[in-house]
Amino acid sequence: MIALGQDSLNTRRTLTVGGRSYDYFSLEAAEAAGLGDVSRLPYSLKVLLENLLRFEEGQSVTVDDIKGIAAWLKDRRSDQEISYRPARVLMQDFTGVPAVVDLAAMRAAMASLGGDANKINPLSPVDLVIDHSVMVDRFASATALAENTAIEMERNGERYSFLRWGQQAFSNFRVVPPGTGICHQVNLEHLAQVVWTAEADGAEIAYPDTLVGTDSHTTMVNGLAVLGWGVGGIEAEAAMLGQPVSMLVPEVIGFRLTGGLAEGATATDLVLTVVQMLREKGVVGKFVEFYGPGLDELSLADQATIANMAPEYGATCGFFPVDAETINYLRFTARDDARIDLVEAYAKAQGMWRDADTPDPATSTGSRYPRPNSRLPGLSRNSPANPPGRSITRGPWVRLSSPGNLSIASR
Repeated sequence: MIALGQDSLNTRRTLTVGGRSYDYFSLEAAEAAGLGDVSRLPYSLKVLLENLLRFEEGQSVTVDDIKGIAAWLKDRRSDQEISYRPARVLMQDFTGVPAVVDLAAMRAAMASLGGDANKINPLSPVDLVIDHSVMVDRFASATALAENTAIEMERNGERYSFLRWGQQAFSNFRVVPPGTGICHQVNLEHLAQVVWTAEADGAEIAYPDTLVGTDSHTTMVNGLAVLGWGVGGIEAEAAMLGQPVSMLVPEVIGFRLTGGLAEGATATDLVLTVVQMLREKGVVGKFVEFYGPGLDELSLADQATIANMAPEYGATCGFFPVDAETINYLRFTARDDARIDLVEAYAKAQGMWRDADTPDPATSTGSRYPRPNSRLPGLSRNSPANPPGRSITRGPWVRLSSPGNLSIASR
């Protein structure tokens, strides 16, 4: 169950997929209501715009906030502050335990005041993945995994029992047990839905899957067209309790890819070049959005690798739009068929779908993003800590093709 806004612009529409009806907040209807050509917005800003349309109640989110995102097209930047509400929260066990302790303390306080303690629950769905307590005590044997898991359970038994209690006690709170995988991997392969659904006003509402997470590499899920980034524990708790994330409408740096990787080049080679280019560019506090025909040559794993490195190149996130590869990956990871059909239909209805015929989105430009004509002779093999020290291999060359829009092309 989610609480919706008042929909002052009358953008609520119905989408029927596989004989099932979903209500959604239409960007096309927002454009018809006078917001301008929002179809030209970057995909990531379309996600933010939908979020404001869905939660506009005249107080924390106003029509002026919505117009602020639409007006971004004029100068490709905005000083408008918005209140953004992510669909869910991702935690790991180090930051998750204090959050559960706080919830338990609130229940105790409610009980002491004579209230119903069971009413204290996260307002936003929370997934806590236990992955930060791993220590390698046994190795070089076939039984090492089982032995390490047993030692981990013994060493952290009290904490794990407490988290298990939390999952049983609180609604909207799930715990992924130890030994399953690291949190951003579990998020990508199992938790992310791309399009989320929830009940509201007697209808099922469809909306983009978004999140904040307490792991810095939460950004990996942007490779699956799920907008998300890392935050601190207090910010995550605030989001968990339904408080919006206050932020300025971000600048969006476009990274246009064409051609494909040369034989023998890997996603690691590509991402090191991307990291170097974006570090030189300066993208701290900005969104980076990848688009262009070159995306057709990248697997979802390649995209996730690039998105995962957003903390290394300094951006808030590195976003990839929904396309055929997104759908293929959802099928490959055994997502529900009805959900997959909804993802494709919703993305196309909202102008969030990318294919070979899709026009390039508008992105941030300006004097701070000059137009150099630099080419790198190839891709590199090195660690992300020192991209400039890479050793060059033969392969694609890279250039900056237009103001604010990075481009990578094959030779």
